[in-house]
Amino acid sequence: MRLGEVLVIARKPDLPLAMGLAEAAEAPRQWLGLGRRLPGSLRLIVARGDERVAALVRGGPSWGAGFTFPGSRTILVRADAGDPYRILRHELAHLALHDALRVRVPLWFDEGYAALAAGELDRLDALRLNLSVARGRIPGFFELDRALRANSSTAEAAYALAASAVALLARRHPTHNLTPLLARLEGGEGFEAAVLATTGSPLGRFELEWQKDVRRRFGLLGWAMAGGLWAVMAVLLLLAVWLRRKRDRPRRQALDEGWIVEPEGESTAPLEEAGPGP
Repeated sequence: MRLGEVLVIARKPDLPLAMGLAEAAEAPRQWLGLGRRLPGSLRLIVARGDERVAALVRGGPSWGAGFTFPGSRTILVRADAGDPYRILRHELAHLALHDALRVRVPLWFDEGYAALAAGELDRLDALRLNLSVARGRIPGFFELDRALRANSSTAEAAYALAASAVALLARRHPTHNLTPLLARLEGGEGFEAAVLATTGSPLGRFELEWQKDVRRRFGLLGWAMAGGLWAVMAVLLLLAVWLRRKRDRPRRQALDEGWIVEPEGESTAPLEEAGPGP
């Protein structure tokens, strides 16, 4: 079916959802650092099930909730992988970014921008509870790109880290937003040159500054304050209860041996003779 400039492809049970998504996709949006933009013509596919999605997306991660193919202006949204409207916002952010830029950008920037532009700030909140990050294990940008295409649990933290890197790019400019960087990229300037011009740091130095910033903002203290310490204490308490029960099990079994419980019934013992009355 077609709704305005959006061609909708879905199975009959998913058509009402797909039309609702198409209506949302067609509306103009204010995008982070890019201003108000119309999505233009696009093809929206709504599907569900790992096998069907894998058949449509060859080479992509099978756990993905959404996919964007800028060359064919196609967006695929899984109807069984969370909030489809949230997934759509993320994929539309990818499309808006690729429509605006004339140069290639790293995967971490692409995914980090989409997460921030779609308002997925809960990813950064979840980063506070990531013990690996809290312990200071922050990948470089090359490793971050690989993690974004790894398994779902690894990619979840990678998306949050990518969003934090893009957010730092914005904070490093005096205006504290992405508009100057994106304007340079939109004008055809290379990514590394644009980062140097807007942050004052070559990309390699910015990478080190970002890793240091993540350690400062999401270190062990922040992890403990965000609830990580309480989670560890709860696990330790459950472990202590289990160990105590395991240690006491032989003693309880020994106490149970030799006990005979007689069936309930009327007593057959003779009653005491009543004494004289008053």
